[in-house]
Parts: sequence; structure tokens; C-alpha cells
Amino acid sequence: MMLSLQEISDRLQIQDLMVRYSHAVDTRQWDVLDEVFAEGAVIDYTAMGGIRGNLEEIKEFLATAMAGFPAFQHLIANTSITIDGHTATGRTMCHNPMALPGENGAGSGGVLYCGLWYLDTFVRVGGTWRIQERVEEKSYMYTASALTTDG
Repeated sequence: MMLSLQEISDRLQIQDLMVRYSHAVDTRQWDVLDEVFAEGAVIDYTAMGGIRGNLEEIKEFLATAMAGFPAFQHLIANTSITIDGHTATGRTMCHNPMALPGENGAGSGGVLYCGLWYLDTFVRVGGTWRIQERVEEKSYMYTASALTTDG
């Protein structure tokens, strides 16, 4: 079955929204998340050890929690999207390596690897897609120690 131009456009806009989220977090631009989430959005990071809250609570949580990591990346893939008019649901895989601080505060303390899925509900607001609800589903967490050299 062939997709309509509207469905193709909707899918691309939702995928771009997911990338904007990743870039906002990875560059610590917390206020950009205002352009990603819908008003009244609920975000649930509890599966990975975070909090559940509204956007303002989540922005405060991220700013505090992510401050302890010198660097991190959100790599997203395998997005499955179901569109139903002005709403949609999605399931997106995320691989999130996070540098752990070393003795000097730089990222030489190893890497925390986080694997998860984002389970999202999207809503079209004024012609723009936004995330209405996000729930993380945990796959794995693994810490790789920093390599040391002797001598």
C-alpha cells in the first residue's frame, strides 16, 4: 500500500522531532525541549532511574542529572510510527553512551551504556507535531571501566 503525501510528511516531521529532542539533550539546551513537547506533556524516565513529571520538572531533572556526565550521545533508530489523524504513537530504539567523570572531571572514568526504547504519543498542534507523552522502556545498562595503562 502506497503512503499518502500527508503520511510521508507526518512521518518525516515526527522523525525530525525525535532528532531535535536528541540534539537538545546532547547539547544541554533544555529550553529547546519547549519546542519538542506539547503543553501538559507527561514524561516518564523512571525505567532508567529518572523521574516522572511535567516538562518543567523534567528540564530541571535533566539539567541536574546530566551535569555529572562530561559527554553523552543519543543515537536513535528503528522508529515504528502509527499515525491516526492528528495523533500518532511511536516506538524508537535509543543507544545512549554516557562518559563518566574521571579524577579531573573530564570523561576518563569509563562509559555508562544505556539501551532503551522511547514509547511516545504524539499530537499535532497548530500543524506541528509534538510529544504528548514519553515513557522510557529499559533494555540494558552497562558500565565499562576506564582503561588504565601501567608503566
